Amino acid sequence: MSAVLRYEPRLAPMREADLAGVLAIENAIYSHPWTRGNFADSLGAGYRCHTWTGGAELIGYFILTVAAGEGHLLNLSVAARHQRQGHGSVLLAEAMRMAGTDGARQLFLEVRPTNAGAKALYDRFGFRQVAVRRDYYPARGGREDALVLMRAL
Repeated sequence: MSAVLRYEPRLAPMREADLAGVLAIENAIYSHPWTRGNFADSLGAGYRCHTWTGGAELIGYFILTVAAGEGHLLNLSVAARHQRQGHGSVLLAEAMRMAGTDGARQLFLEVRPTNAGAKALYDRFGFRQVAVRRDYYPARGGREDALVLMRAL
């Protein structure tokens, strides 16, 4: 008889020790990734920084800040091999729950117009475009706009 070990993914506060794994995902999935300093600054500022792990493997993470009744989802990322398996939905739902718990009445985020997968996720959760930030993101060959999305909580 052989045993099949299954893991239940779990959400935990991000720690400094997690940053190597976070950066490995960030560098693998983005052409212009956040730096270690961006993540360290978010941890130092007391933002809601959380990891999503399965067993010993880092699956994804998010960075959230709440102030003056507004939440801002700064980063939500899932490792490439785990994308399109529902992990982004779990992370987004948890970020929304935390934002509401922290007093946010609405949640904002920016997304690249070319990021079809992320746009579809946010659409499924009821986010709507409220603005465009021109030339917000660095991109190959120049800059790319950001769509500003919002959802009431």
